[in-house]
This record gives sequence, C-alpha cells and structure tokens, in this order.
Amino acid sequence: MDRETLKKKLTADQYEVTQNSGTEPPFRNRYWDNRREGIYVDIASGEPLFSSKDKFDSGCGWPSFTRPLRSENVVEKEDTRHHMVRTEVRSRGADSHLGHVFSDGPAPGGLRYCINSAALRFIPKEDLEKEGYAEYAGLFV
Repeated sequence: MDRETLKKKLTADQYEVTQNSGTEPPFRNRYWDNRREGIYVDIASGEPLFSSKDKFDSGCGWPSFTRPLRSENVVEKEDTRHHMVRTEVRSRGADSHLGHVFSDGPAPGGLRYCINSAALRFIPKEDLEKEGYAEYAGLFV
C-alpha cells in the first residue's frame, strides 16, 4: 500500500509509528494492558503478528510478547538510532515499524518483543472467523 493511501487509512499516530518508526507513550496506549484472548495483526496490512497466548506484562508500558505468531511475518533489523544499538521489528509484507525485540524476556526463549499498540489491530478470539483469521481459532479452545 502506498504512503498516500496509508495516510488516509491510518490515524496520525498509527502512521507516525508504522511509517516513520515512531514510538507511542508507555502506559498510554491501547493494548499495553489488554488481557483479552485473540491475535494482533499489522494495522496497515492485516498480517498476523502476535497472539495473546504469548503476551505478558513486562512492566514497560507497551504490549510485550515472547515470540511472533508467525515468524515469517516479522523482520528484525539493526537499529542504531538514538545513540544505541537495538533490534527493530518490522512486518514483512507492509514493512511497518512495530517496535523492538530485547533479550530480557521470560524463559524459555528469553525474548521480549516490545511492540507499539499503534502498529497493531487486535482481533478477539470470538471474531477470528468473521475477520478472516479462522485458522487461528484453534489456539483458543
């Protein structure tokens, strides 16, 4: 999807985060404390990215996950902005900036995918089929 179409589809915050690698404020974003069951998809493309089964409270103020729902849907890149070295997480299909992954997560994998709510759309488990994500309904039986 081209930038002009995305500007019309997304809110200003969603566009800033996904297209300009922005960051939303911690603890003042839509999903940091969401405890409902379901999946999180890319706000721009709808690519399935994360599951509530892998979400945990890391205390950082953003949604945190131990792993992607489908590893092939995320790309990790070195990020040297802000005078530090981090690993940026982007969606493969839409190339949306999602957030960063850190190695301070829980066992067994030890990863914490710290993701901006503005880059995500949450699909509750009861809506997976009608939203076109029926293949993920089995995660929540």
